[in-house]
Amino acid sequence: MHEPYETPMELLPHRDPFLFLDELLEVDEKHTVAKRVFTADHFFFKGHFPDYPVVPGVILVETMAQCGGAGLCQAGILPHGAFFVLATIEKAKFRAQVRPGDTAIIEVHNTRVSQSMLRQNGTITVNGQKAAEASWMCIVGNQNQL
Repeated sequence: MHEPYETPMELLPHRDPFLFLDELLEVDEKHTVAKRVFTADHFFFKGHFPDYPVVPGVILVETMAQCGGAGLCQAGILPHGAFFVLATIEKAKFRAQVRPGDTAIIEVHNTRVSQSMLRQNGTITVNGQKAAEASWMCIVGNQNQL
């Protein structure tokens, strides 16, 4: 059994309504697994196909990137609250819809990490079905450098 992980709010600078992780489930130097329940009251459901609400693909990519960043902070590879921004998104594929009430399991793998840049790839699954996947690069620094 692992020690209890810190909350995403303790690890990331993101805040409501743009913090898309509920909890970390597994963390090590190579990968992170987290969970997010997309509830019907999320702000984007009001206007993103209101008669058939679906989590926007860009939110799913952001969710994966937040998972990867939180894991790096939890593992001590990046400092808590590290400031990182997406620089590239590659190979994004959306294979199934994520809808209100769905529990997303996010798994992110680190492919290259330095103090100024990170490359990761990840997937989101819902009920065992792959809903989204992508790879990305983030620039790491402080707000004055970027």
